[in-house]
Amino acid sequence: MTDAKTRIDETVKANDVVLYMKGTKDMPQCGFSSKVAGVLNYIGIDYTDVNVLADEDIRQGIKDYSDWPTIPQLYVKGEFVGGCDIIVEMTLSGELDGMFDENGIAYDKDASNKIREANG
Repeated sequence: MTDAKTRIDETVKANDVVLYMKGTKDMPQCGFSSKVAGVLNYIGIDYTDVNVLADEDIRQGIKDYSDWPTIPQLYVKGEFVGGCDIIVEMTLSGELDGMFDENGIAYDKDASNKIREANG
C-alpha cells in the first residue's frame, strides 16, 4: 500500500486538479464519476483523471489516503475537496468557483453560471 500512497501523493501534488474516478473523463464508468467529470468538463477545467478501475492498489489506496470511503474524489492543489455530493453542492452554491478562483485555476465562469441557472 505504501507504493500506492506514494503514487497518489505524487499525483495530487504534481497536478493542480486531479479526479480519482471510475473510468476516464471521456468515458466515466459510474454515475457519480460521470456527474463530477461532467461538471469539470463543462466548465472547462484542465484536470488529470485517474481511473481507479485500472489499478486495485490505487482504488483502495485513494480511500485510505483521503480517509474517504467513496469514489470519485476531487483534489485541488494537493488538497482533498470531496466526492460527488460535495462537488455538486459546491458547484450549485458557487463555492467551487471560489475555490478555483483562489487557487488560480482557469475555468469558464459563464458555463459555471449556466449550471446554477439550470438548477436554480
